[in-house]
Parts: sequence; C-alpha cells; structure tokens
Amino acid sequence: MKLEYKLIQKSKKNMARLGEFTYNGKIYKTPMFMPVGTNATVKTLSPEELKTIGCGIILANTYHLWLRPGEDIVRKAGGLHKFMNYDGPILTDSGGYQVFSLAKAKDITDEGVKFKNHENGDMLFLTPEKSIQIQMDLGSDLVMSFDECVKWPSTHEYLEKSIERTLNWAKRGKEVFTSQDQMLFGIVQGGEYEDLRKKCAEELVKMNFDGYSVGGTSVGEDKQTMYKMVKYSTKYLPEDKLRYLMGVGDPIDLIENVMRGIDLFDCVSPTRLARHGHAYTKYGKINLKNSKYKEDFTAVDENCHCYACQNYTKAYIRHLITADETFGARLLSIHNIAFLTNLMQQIREHIENDTLEEFRDEFILNYYGEGYEYK
Repeated sequence: MKLEYKLIQKSKKNMARLGEFTYNGKIYKTPMFMPVGTNATVKTLSPEELKTIGCGIILANTYHLWLRPGEDIVRKAGGLHKFMNYDGPILTDSGGYQVFSLAKAKDITDEGVKFKNHENGDMLFLTPEKSIQIQMDLGSDLVMSFDECVKWPSTHEYLEKSIERTLNWAKRGKEVFTSQDQMLFGIVQGGEYEDLRKKCAEELVKMNFDGYSVGGTSVGEDKQTMYKMVKYSTKYLPEDKLRYLMGVGDPIDLIENVMRGIDLFDCVSPTRLARHGHAYTKYGKINLKNSKYKEDFTAVDENCHCYACQNYTKAYIRHLITADETFGARLLSIHNIAFLTNLMQQIREHIENDTLEEFRDEFILNYYGEGYEYK
C-alpha cells in the first residue's frame, strides 16, 4: 500500500513539524534521517542491524542499480524489498545527481542527458521517462522525479532556464508514472534565488505530487546559503505532504533544516566517515586514528547505547581501523547511524515541547564549543 503521511504538530516558534506514516503495520515518525544504501545495501551493515538501530526509510541509488545488476534483475527478484531483504520503506533517487556529475554541460538537453558509463565507458542516455520506469521496476516506496542538479554558484539566467527544464521533466515523468503503490516526489530547484525557488515550488504543487524534495543543496555552498535555499523552498510547499532535503547529514544541518520545515534527510556521511575512522560524539567528531586513543579503553561515546558503544572500546576500534579490518568500519557505521537516529529522536521530542531552538544552542555549545560560526 502507498505510504501516507500525517502531520501531527507544528512548532509555534519556527517551521519545525512532527509527523508520522504507517508502513507494513508499523508507525514511523518524522523528522527522520535515512541511511544511504547505494547498491541496495548500507555499506558494511545488514538490514537486521539497521532495524535494531531504529532506522526507518533507507535509500537505494537508481543510477548504480540501473547499471548493476540492472532493474530487470531486481524486478524479477520481486523488487528491492525482497532482493535486499528489507521490509521497511525504501526511497530511490532519480539518478540525476550521478548523471550530472558525469555529464558535460553540452550533453544536458531538454530531452535528457547523455553521459559515459563510469564502469565501462559506454555512452548512455537517461530521460525523465526512463528514470521513472527504472524506479517503478525497482519497486521502491518513494520515487524521485528526474531533475537538473545545478552547481553552486550559478547565475540567475542559467537557473531560470534550468528550472523550466526540471519542471518539464517532472511533468513528463509524472505522465508515465502508473504505480498505485509508490509515492512520486517533485524536486524544487532554483539555487539561492527565492523568486526561482518560489516559481519552481508553486508549479510543482500545481502538478500535485505525493511529496516534495528540496534539491540543489550540498553542492559547494556555505551553510547560511543552504539554509536560505531550504527556506525559500519549504515556505511554498503544502503542509500536508512530506518534505525531503536531499544529501544533507551534518548534525547541525539536521537541526537547522528541521527548523525550516524539513521532514526527511539522507547522506552518505555516517558510513563514509566510519570507513575513515571518524565518529560522531556529543562533544564533536573524533578521529580514532589519532594516537591518543591507542590506550583509551572507554566507549566511543559513553552517552550512546548502540551495539558498538556497549561492547567495544576506542582502543580496540582504533586497532581495527589502523589494521584495515572491516569490523572497525562496521562498528563505527553502527555508531554513526545510531548517533544521527538518536539525534532525530531528540529533535522530535523538542518539537513536541517547542524547545528546539534551545536544544540547538545547547547542541552547538557541546558539539562545537563556544564561538562557533556557521560556515
């Protein structure tokens, strides 16, 4: 059955909101952080571990699964849920971000995007219709429209043309979207220009999507610019539908963008940082490769109740990381995802009590120290 979102409560001080949806008989609460499983797996972790951590929606990558193993293989397996043995909700991106990182400007046309397969060098062509068809074959629950992700900074003139392309692609994708069990999201673009964000959002709302994403962030801009981009988008979106900020996962950005009306977040950071020995803690990010942890027999974060922190020490995990043992990356991935999952739970509690701004200030003081400036 199609996932249905319900708005529960709004903050009186800012744009933060509490919501929930039911999936397979289980209630999931928003705001929520979603781990990224690019190749139908969150790197080093099993679906069972993700559920133990308390994860809800997880992501899979349309572009990568299109190339390998192919959407036809996943469809024959019974869809992503059966293929990867995950009975929770799954979101697929449109493939657009990877395409635009590989495509040259001249190869982006109103029809679609021509680019080179990064695996074997073959030339490929992706259209909005093809992106939607792949995602229907994959059988995810939340499907993203194909959009043009534009680098920052870009001129108002270019972005004005770009959002027309994004809107046209959204319309074309919606016309071929026939699934009754999936949600289709429109994606708001427009860079840092409020008039373009407003136009893009309002035109997408007229198309009546099941939910809306905010795109074009985390592309090189500073934090204050990102926050403007988000607010310029969410203020023109309907309150009764999910809002998803794509590719954002820094802890302070989760708090700040919840305050600007976002419900869903995703980012590769927690697992990528883990593979390089980095861990989130209440008092900031630490690098366990540092020699000072060689004889530190305490937990990574004594405030954390995850499997890694309850059973292993910094010294042991440092040994695993420096010895290039996969178990070290697994333990830190468990911890980092648990940290962000727990952070979202705290955010929800503070929305309920309307104390999120005070929580943000306390978090900044603990995590960054005095004198922190947004950069």
